[in-house]
Amino acid sequence: MRARSTYYLVLLLTVAHLVQACAPQGASPPAVPSTDTLHGVVRDENGPVPAAVVRVQTTDIATRTDAQGRFTLGGLAPGASVSLTAWAPGYYIGGGEEVRPGEEVTLTLEALAAADNPAYAWLSAFTQADQEGNCERCHAATEASEGPLPFDEWQRDPHSRSAQNPRFLTMYSGTDVQGRQSPLTRYGNQQDYGRFPMPPDLSRPYYGPGYKLDFPASAGNCAACHLPAAAVRAPYGTDPRAVEGVGAEGVTCDFCHKVWDVRLSPQGLPYGNMPGVLSLAFRRPPEGHQFFAGPLDDVAPGEDTYVPLYTQSQYCAACHFGDFWNVRIYNSFGEWLESPYSDPESGRTCQDCHMPPGKNDHFVRFDKGGRRRNPESIFSHDMTVTPDLLRQAVRLDVATVWADGRLTVIVTVTNRGAGHHVPTDSPLRQMLLLVQATDANGNLLPLTEGPVLPEWAGEGDPSQGYYAGLPGRLYAKTLQEIWTEVTPSGAYWNPSRILEDTRIPALASDRSIYVFAPAEGAVSVKVSLLYRRAFPTLIAQKGWEVPIIILAERTLRVSGE
Repeated sequence: MRARSTYYLVLLLTVAHLVQACAPQGASPPAVPSTDTLHGVVRDENGPVPAAVVRVQTTDIATRTDAQGRFTLGGLAPGASVSLTAWAPGYYIGGGEEVRPGEEVTLTLEALAAADNPAYAWLSAFTQADQEGNCERCHAATEASEGPLPFDEWQRDPHSRSAQNPRFLTMYSGTDVQGRQSPLTRYGNQQDYGRFPMPPDLSRPYYGPGYKLDFPASAGNCAACHLPAAAVRAPYGTDPRAVEGVGAEGVTCDFCHKVWDVRLSPQGLPYGNMPGVLSLAFRRPPEGHQFFAGPLDDVAPGEDTYVPLYTQSQYCAACHFGDFWNVRIYNSFGEWLESPYSDPESGRTCQDCHMPPGKNDHFVRFDKGGRRRNPESIFSHDMTVTPDLLRQAVRLDVATVWADGRLTVIVTVTNRGAGHHVPTDSPLRQMLLLVQATDANGNLLPLTEGPVLPEWAGEGDPSQGYYAGLPGRLYAKTLQEIWTEVTPSGAYWNPSRILEDTRIPALASDRSIYVFAPAEGAVSVKVSLLYRRAFPTLIAQKGWEVPIIILAERTLRVSGE
């Protein structure tokens, strides 16, 4: 047996020597497939796809294909299978099947439709609509431990209720919350100008302004933002009160995930008087196909694609910017664009603040194919502007000086956390700064120098939210209707002017000084910063439930000389 083993060993050494002798000079031994590397090609029906992103699904392990559509992915766990995806502009995301390192992989991409399909019927977000592919079926948590998922968050978010918002509907119809309508707008005639609107007759029951009071024969373009799925086909002809079905779901899921682009001017802003759907481009799929766009390039298998717009503030521009009668009414996007927050290197996007990631590690139910991801890659769909979010946006600093028997209070309000003015968008919104000084007996000290709140802060009992004439500042964009001179006005569908804009831009501060009459003994100073969603007169006319939110308060005790 030993002789036979020796014979075979000599034979093997001889064969190895002959192979080496016959090999071309400088040749390498045959390559052995690496156990931690994947090689492959990305193709479409016409051939290789260059510059495609190839990714190990749900991870940061990714590369791009070369000019021949080939790719190499290394650093994988030897022998462990991975799910591989591919995406390139103009294609659905491909892949999603398990492969193993060392294999040669072919990923095939399917091209998107070249144009939008206006005949597409919007998909309801709710399972009760009994439509295949509805959002609730896969994106709603069935157990509290699994959620919240995007559908659950969207249901809590005001975007899902934009069609039913009572402030919107009562301003549109000219009614109060009980449905009582103000009289139609009266008109006068002037020889030089012709017909013009007159102020409301307050001797008659009046429930506030309304678009339909001023333009009873027109539907207007309000639905272009509040009911966009319904307004796509008729942006100037959709009455919000008459919409049913998917269109009444507000800013609904299917609508948002069909957005393809935003039409912007060379200045980077939407064009004037082009709100909502008037500034959006869509990619609705042809019959027999589906299409969902989003911020991830590895959602597969399925008819999904990645659109970078979903991670950019420009996505929000169409509904958060608006010129009416050549007056800039809504401008949170433009304010962001002008602020340091728009710096691509050091700034923040709308999504960073209003759709903060990190709340969950998956956005599809596991029993529907959901995969765990880095929570920082998943945007929240609850964009509710909570009192806490409002409080994070501002800082209140108070200093006092006692000299010559007089108390001076120096107040600084800083927009420390909002990437736009505070308050922003609706001209009805306001912040109010109240400054009070009381003596040892609790009596208010008279103000001798400094600003006081204007009459539209509300004339009446301060305990009921009426603060006109009190020491303080009002931060708001105050509109005045040109013909009727109604001030402040939220009826920006009428020709208006900006009477005053005292809001605080991003990272800016407002400083105001208040001097109070002499007092003996200790003085208590109380400074409050409040937020209100509408002016008190309008709140009373409409019957809205709009609580005042305390953003910050400071109380100091100052000893006299």
